[in-house]
Amino acid sequence: MRGAIAAGHPLTAQAGAAMLRAGGNAVDAAVAAMLTSCVTEPLLTGLGAAGYMLIAPAGEPPVLLDFSAEAPGRAASGARAPLDPITVHFGDAEQEFHVGPSSVAAYGMPAGAAKAAAYGRAPLDELVAIAAKHAREGHRVNRFQAYVTSLLLPLARSAGLTAFEEGELLVQPELAEALDRLGRDGAAPFYTGDVAAAIADTITAAGGDLGRADLAAYDVIPREPLHARHRGRDVHTNPPPAAGGTLLTQMLEALPDNPSQRDLIRAMAAPKTHLNRLGSTTHISVLDADGTACSVTTTNGAGSGISIAGVHLNNMMGEEDLSPDGFFSHAPGDRLPSMMSPTVVTNDGGAELVLGSAGSSRICGAVLQVLVNVLDRGMPAQDAVDAPRMHLGGDHLHVEPGIRPESEMPVTYFRAPSMFFGGCQVVEMTGSGLLRGGGDHRRGGAAVIV
Repeated sequence: MRGAIAAGHPLTAQAGAAMLRAGGNAVDAAVAAMLTSCVTEPLLTGLGAAGYMLIAPAGEPPVLLDFSAEAPGRAASGARAPLDPITVHFGDAEQEFHVGPSSVAAYGMPAGAAKAAAYGRAPLDELVAIAAKHAREGHRVNRFQAYVTSLLLPLARSAGLTAFEEGELLVQPELAEALDRLGRDGAAPFYTGDVAAAIADTITAAGGDLGRADLAAYDVIPREPLHARHRGRDVHTNPPPAAGGTLLTQMLEALPDNPSQRDLIRAMAAPKTHLNRLGSTTHISVLDADGTACSVTTTNGAGSGISIAGVHLNNMMGEEDLSPDGFFSHAPGDRLPSMMSPTVVTNDGGAELVLGSAGSSRICGAVLQVLVNVLDRGMPAQDAVDAPRMHLGGDHLHVEPGIRPESEMPVTYFRAPSMFFGGCQVVEMTGSGLLRGGGDHRRGGAAVIV
């Protein structure tokens, strides 16, 4: 076996698997898959998105590449355009999102892909090839992406998407050109070149804060991952200024070995979170046969509805979760907070479990439950992902079918497994050297063993 990959779309996973078959390592597979997700999951991520990648090279210390969204406004002057509110109907609830020019933060995807490629074996032009092919020739919209599009239909139309229903062919020629440009010229055009100029000038002319100086100043930041211990293993995850890894380690530290359901609820109550938003996010996990692991989570927020030169820009400045002190309270250059928690578990220095999740405030709980399912309960990766989940929001518990909570707090019972509970993509190396993967059906996930 050459490796295993789990991702939020079958074509995303297959793109990574193709790199593994061609002799690439886990990072090559993750980058190729991440760029393909820009094509196949266009309302969850994109070239105008941001994220975090945790790389654990075999026998070496892990590193976290922070290519998260950055607050703009270094050269802002004049009146800022108001944020545009839109209402999204999400099941039995409604959520208000804020989009438009003022919602756009400095993006990290092109820089993150270029930086990560240095940890792989393949040149960047090879890593973009499958993504560019799918963008140019088109792919059929699957059921989950059609559902996401139905939730965010006004943004999908505004961003220039042309296929909305399951089975329709989605062709994205401008995105194909942008991907080709990334492969040929690297990230520079998107930060200091003509693509950056087109984006910044359009946004500032429309009253947004993202200017040329913000893009020129952007850089990927390598960080030392947070570390926790569980079941004799080392758990490596996303460090500050992101919040997700800190919350996950707090939950882990509150857990005994072989935790009961009550123990899990108690651990999820340790850090206080209360936001239950849609979470337009996607995750990719890869582990290769040599033992290199790569875990990457990316997000476009809900998307701003603005696409320029093939770059669908994020709406991170319009996400209430990311601005707890009020919109535009971050200083220019601040990295925005995030719940994203790409995670790698090692045992005696070797990668054993690679995981992460989509789902906003549900990310940490999803990762925790799947991790416990594998390490404490001995479940194979796919069973661990498929098992019913719960989420504690404030003092209210949400549960999927199959869970009868041992709790006296108010409970919402879901009638079926739901994307509300995240999208956790997992790969594992068993003690006997067997690679296994788990793709989360809640968000259209797929796993491929090569």
